[in-house]
Amino acid sequence: MKLTHRGKVRDIYEAGGDLLFVATDRISAFDCILPDGIPDKGRVLTQMSLFWFRYLDVPNHVITANVDEYPAELRVYREQLEGRSMLVRKAAMFPVECVARGYVSGSGWKDYRRTGAICGIGLPAGLRESDRLPEPIFTPATKAQTGHDENISFEEAAKAIGEETAHQLKEMTLKIYARASEYARERGIVLADTKFEFGTIDGQIILGDEVLTPDSSRYWPAATYAPGGPQKSFDKQFVRDYLETLDWNKQPPAPPLPEDVVEKTAAKYREAFETLTGEKL
Repeated sequence: MKLTHRGKVRDIYEAGGDLLFVATDRISAFDCILPDGIPDKGRVLTQMSLFWFRYLDVPNHVITANVDEYPAELRVYREQLEGRSMLVRKAAMFPVECVARGYVSGSGWKDYRRTGAICGIGLPAGLRESDRLPEPIFTPATKAQTGHDENISFEEAAKAIGEETAHQLKEMTLKIYARASEYARERGIVLADTKFEFGTIDGQIILGDEVLTPDSSRYWPAATYAPGGPQKSFDKQFVRDYLETLDWNKQPPAPPLPEDVVEKTAAKYREAFETLTGEKL
């Protein structure tokens, strides 16, 4: 099949006039792809995205994730595709990532400590790391070609995609975040922040890419939430923590991961999926 894009985790193939998204078990940290995969990670990302696409019921790019409904030339790869792929419509994606933040964490915390604001949005003085914000904020980012995505102001986003579209995406982002965070909270999970990607199909704004996965969102167990520092999280925390103990310059090639770090990380991804959806992977 014709490969059109290979990301850190996803491979995207041409499928007639549509696209085939395949989530691999690759994992990256500090912008480097690691030599070891995390078992079931691609299945977790795909199944969690599909769960949220169904739950949110907003226009999106998914056609089907049922291999039986794929074109005949794809069905022969059933073993590779089952559970970790989806057939989607092509969309004209906006060059802006739409980030919703409900808590002060990650790059937002660094920004706040330096400027007292996040992406130019002024915030009350005296907030601690991981504190809940007075209300969720919209902090767009540009998709960097290399390295990290770069936070930008709403005004910069509006210049890139137009004022009206920027307001629409802000409203959609905060609405979806509010609905998803309320759902997660009922299941004992704090959705600290998340990023969405939107595009258009036939002039309609749709939600695309992955949605509310541990790779695109910061999920914390509510039972251990305690502001004033970093939180335990349902993602690659074990991988990052391990790599921080090494004498590694965070440049490729990345070092191999010990078996116990791989197993603990795989268990975290599965736990996030099962806790949020109530389903077994």
